[in-house]
Amino acid sequence: MKKAKPPQTAVALRYDGEGAPRVTAQGSDELAREIIALAEASGIPLQENPPLVALLAQLELGDEIPRELYQAVAEVIAFAYLLSGKRPSGFEDT
Repeated sequence: MKKAKPPQTAVALRYDGEGAPRVTAQGSDELAREIIALAEASGIPLQENPPLVALLAQLELGDEIPRELYQAVAEVIAFAYLLSGKRPSGFEDT
């Protein structure tokens, strides 16, 4: 018997440097594939983190992430900055 594949889920966040990041898109299966394809086409870095995605998928569109997820999401944002060659304002290479 073939094991059923769990649904693919994607969550997109927006962080403008003020306040907390917000959920801007989320979906499962076909919608998740569309979110991922749009991000790839736009050059937006992707990171797989199923436990974090499961938590973020419980939020409503437009919601700020809760304080309990700040550390985990900060690591994702830092990863995205690193991949895109960006540095936060005030950052100095040492």
